[in-house]
Amino acid sequence: MNEGKTLNQVWLKASVLGSLWASSEIVLGSFLHNLKIPFSGNILTAIGIILLISVAFHWKEKGLFWRAGLICALMKAISPSAVIFGPMIAIFCEALLMEIAVQIFHRTIVGYLLAGMLAMSWNFVQFILNYLIMYGFKIFNLYVDVFHFIEKQLHISVSSPWLLILILIFIYVIMGLLTSLIGIYIGKKINKAHIPLKSLSVEEVQKIKQTPVVSDFPFSLNWLFINVFLILTVFILMGFASWKIWITVGLMVVIIWFLRYPNNFKRLLKPAFWLSLLIIAILSALVYYEANKTMYALTSGLIAGVEMNIRAIILIVGFSVIGTELRNPAVGHFFSNTSFKNSQIAVELAFATLPDILAAMPSIKDFLKKPLNKIWEMISYIDFWLEKAEFKMLSKENIVIITGTEKTGKSTVLMELVDWLQEHKYRIAGFVSPSVVENNIHVGYDIIDLQTRQRVILSRVENEWFKPHVGNYYFNTEGIAMGNKSLSIDYVKHADIVVVDEIGPWELKHQGWAHGISILLKEYQNPMLWVVRESLVDKVISYYSLKNPCIIHIKDEDKFQKIWLFLHTTSK
Repeated sequence: MNEGKTLNQVWLKASVLGSLWASSEIVLGSFLHNLKIPFSGNILTAIGIILLISVAFHWKEKGLFWRAGLICALMKAISPSAVIFGPMIAIFCEALLMEIAVQIFHRTIVGYLLAGMLAMSWNFVQFILNYLIMYGFKIFNLYVDVFHFIEKQLHISVSSPWLLILILIFIYVIMGLLTSLIGIYIGKKINKAHIPLKSLSVEEVQKIKQTPVVSDFPFSLNWLFINVFLILTVFILMGFASWKIWITVGLMVVIIWFLRYPNNFKRLLKPAFWLSLLIIAILSALVYYEANKTMYALTSGLIAGVEMNIRAIILIVGFSVIGTELRNPAVGHFFSNTSFKNSQIAVELAFATLPDILAAMPSIKDFLKKPLNKIWEMISYIDFWLEKAEFKMLSKENIVIITGTEKTGKSTVLMELVDWLQEHKYRIAGFVSPSVVENNIHVGYDIIDLQTRQRVILSRVENEWFKPHVGNYYFNTEGIAMGNKSLSIDYVKHADIVVVDEIGPWELKHQGWAHGISILLKEYQNPMLWVVRESLVDKVISYYSLKNPCIIHIKDEDKFQKIWLFLHTTSK
């Protein structure tokens, strides 16, 4: 985010929720529409209802629904469908109706049930309104005439031609009611459940270390409009041109993006991604062939599968590159003095968040196997995505990073700095994690609370399968608990400096000390001193959106002077 941008909590949360809603429209919507699944629009509406209601149990802000709907609708503007105006209206109206319901009946079971019924029924209402706008009121006369004609042909008698419409509305109401109940169930489940500590294998740790960090980028407003134009062009060609044309154009667009945005293609390098594309193509071919057992049907199905795959590639990369260009300071400056400031920043945040959410989306196969479980898993990480959005808004400045390569004495140097700072009357909180060596062999780490000087085991290399592990280190629950306590805001509120030793791959996966660090970034105003291994410094700075951190290598001879100067210029 750009310097000087602020966003209140309701818009901040709406940007994340709207991005999550948009991701379901993008991934699942493309799949449903391309396979011509009946009632696909209703399925997408149901997912939107479930998302809003379930998150409402966790986020209580008023106005969250309509704002999330607005953001999702705006993001829908560059969705895979050639027809976007109708879906955009539908998304916003559904969210607005849900907002009205919870405003009148509050966040009660009645309010949620009414919200779901109204949102689902809007699909049918909008369908009727579309025909009314296109053909005028005479369309109703035509409907009555056709209805009576069918009565005569089938030799049946119905009390009123409007009975069918009432039955359909009733069906939509029941669908909305059932969907609301699912949202309520998931919302209550999320409030009770907590995301457990997840281990990281040696391979996952290496992958985090080796993942490149996006450097400063030459933003361009021209490229922002070009990217939107390229996405729309590909999708329009998919609807109206032959497959040879849109495949050629699609590949050319991907090549153009690769030349300008090579760092945005990392998600396409995953084997699992290409495997899912292959599965979709095969499933599509089989579905078409089963309906009409001819080679033409098989070919048509395969082409439809390829089309879905190209849509997926265009969307994943397309939203990513648009999100990159939306970080252009010129975009923020244009809206900064208008009444659209909050919505613009929220949409920018939503686009910046969307690639992370898309990468975390379950595969279509996994979703179809356990749809409710997968929806619950996605919503469970809503706070994680919110925190990343908050970091972008904060751009914290008063952070010192002590760095060096692994096992080179970072904690030893850190303890020397801590002692030196305490001699100069600084109140220190947090913890250090000194290395433990037995018989000249490195066996793990301990953790020392800097306020009490209590020392307990943090990790060891012994394989204890029941403990969470990162790489080769298995973590002691007592050590984790003490570290979390030493970083709690109430525990450190009187300290001048908080020390965290260290921030590594676990924290970059929202584990370890991640929760305590995020609270400190938001609520602790004094400087913090972090230990980060050299290979992860850029990633940590990027992950937490730090602004101009003071980076000190343990081998720097003037490290004490650097810290002293930095503390004097950043302390309150």
